[in-house]
Amino acid sequence: MAFGTDDSSADTLTIAHRSYQSRLLVGTGKYASMEQTGEAIRASGAEIVTVAIRRTNIGQSADEPNLLDVIPPSEFTLLPNTAGCYTAEDAVRTCQLARELLDGHKLVKLEVLGDPKTLFPDVPATLEAAKTLIDDGFDVMVYTSDDPIVAKRLEDMGCVAVMPLAAPIGSGLGIQNRYNLLSIIENASVPILVDAGVGTASDASIAMELGCDGVLMNTAIAEAKDPVMMARAMRLGIEAGRLAYRAGRMPRRRYASASSPLTDMIE
Repeated sequence: MAFGTDDSSADTLTIAHRSYQSRLLVGTGKYASMEQTGEAIRASGAEIVTVAIRRTNIGQSADEPNLLDVIPPSEFTLLPNTAGCYTAEDAVRTCQLARELLDGHKLVKLEVLGDPKTLFPDVPATLEAAKTLIDDGFDVMVYTSDDPIVAKRLEDMGCVAVMPLAAPIGSGLGIQNRYNLLSIIENASVPILVDAGVGTASDASIAMELGCDGVLMNTAIAEAKDPVMMARAMRLGIEAGRLAYRAGRMPRRRYASASSPLTDMIE
């Protein structure tokens, strides 16, 4: 007899007309070795893996280890990103290089940074680069601030997913402004994924409980004492948060409410 149901197999994340079972997206930087990178990514269950084109060898250097040996495109959707770009022009060129290296691949993660200390996005440059890339046929997933107006503008111009930060990149501070994220989620018709700031599994779970469609992370896994174990924890945190969101939490109450009913008591 079934007392509950988990139809998670039908609850897929769809980005650019392709569906995924996992709502956890992971990066490939900061690991101790290429082997650890592969182990952690597989433990996470992620199907979409980001690759920093300016910092990672995916075939540009024949005499260096190739990341594609541990995350083959036949098993994962690669998400080239523009990490380290501080101008719209650099970001566009980086995406074009990725398309060339990956045989016409057009799904990219756009980030244009405005400050090397905070790594906050340069919003005007991000808008400029997004328009250029969309006009050039790219499917753009875009890192941005948690400003609901900017998020909606990026969606309206044609980005296939909007990725507001929860806190500064690599900070591990967790979600700092739930209400802005809620506003972005409530007004969106494309996937909203938290990008940056997650530190542990509970942060990922909170993002999912708020209604985010997914979470992208790198440092929280790679800098854990045991990255492979943390990758598993993040996977479970994402799954738990999504189930809790779909189940619908109980209302918050100011006063106690007895767990057992007071009616029909035996006297």
